[in-house]
Amino acid sequence: MKAVVYHQHGSPDELRVEDVQEPELREGDALIEVSATSMNGFDPMMLAGSTGLKTPMPMIPCGDYAGRIAGFGPNTDAGSWEIGDRVCPHPFVFGEGMTGETRTGAACERVRIPVQNLIKIPDAVSDVHAATLPIAYGTAYRMMLTRGEIKTGETVLILGATGGVGTGCVQLAKSAGATVIATGSGEEKLDRLRKLGADHIVDSRAEDWVAQVHAIAGKPRMGVGGGVDVAINYIGGETWAQTLRCLRADGRMLTCGATIGFNPPTDIRYIWTYEQRIIGSNGWMPNEQVELLDLVAKGGFEPVVDRVLPLEALREGMQALIDREVFGKVVIEVQRDS
Repeated sequence: MKAVVYHQHGSPDELRVEDVQEPELREGDALIEVSATSMNGFDPMMLAGSTGLKTPMPMIPCGDYAGRIAGFGPNTDAGSWEIGDRVCPHPFVFGEGMTGETRTGAACERVRIPVQNLIKIPDAVSDVHAATLPIAYGTAYRMMLTRGEIKTGETVLILGATGGVGTGCVQLAKSAGATVIATGSGEEKLDRLRKLGADHIVDSRAEDWVAQVHAIAGKPRMGVGGGVDVAINYIGGETWAQTLRCLRADGRMLTCGATIGFNPPTDIRYIWTYEQRIIGSNGWMPNEQVELLDLVAKGGFEPVVDRVLPLEALREGMQALIDREVFGKVVIEVQRDS
């Protein structure tokens, strides 16, 4: 079968379209014919070898995907699943890890996944939109709604809001009835955040973006008010302590990662003085992915797709991620010879 493969860590130049062996199905597996897969921020990190995770070589990138069931492994109890069913599997497999990280990814024609990971795609959701959802939107959903419990009327600050997780956070906060302050850089991306529904835009390259947030939400004062109710910070680095300065008394800061530094300088005076709450969020659960698909099916929001590329152009998409030229998700459609 056809797949995008890299045999060693490095730049996008390592990516090649090759013929590889078909997945070897085990008992309990389903074979999925991939129609669309999407890229995430960890894909360039896996390619570069900067994550510390052991990468199986040769490696196929991409963890999110949608497609149809093409078969089952030997002696597999398929339950109610049938060949031809449209599915968007949960990509984390117990004992193997995450698809596209510690198990081979979905930038190929067919993949192997346990039947227990299968999730049905509602008829109203396209394969392209389904393929954008699991990792970025699933992470955003759990962080915003399950762990963060965002409520109508709250003000939410979202740092680095132009990527897959960030755009998902903006959309989910708006669907919950919150007022959104979104940070990002680049006039075109900031304009797209406005169109996506962000109520206030802050240029993160500004000399003092914290002052801009204070001008919008007020400066936190004990017994007086001011500040945002919720802050989303998966960036880390020097932004960590800066974000604490934006959070109101009893405010909540949520994190699901640290893209520019996991060991940041901080200032715990804000945490005790304002009784702030720091809440971690790690991945998402299958039921949350189901809820996301249903939300999209009912018109709650439409996933943000930056571009759709053929499998042969995955290298272009990877370079665009590295160059920070992406707003939302890069989707790869897998086209087959007729």
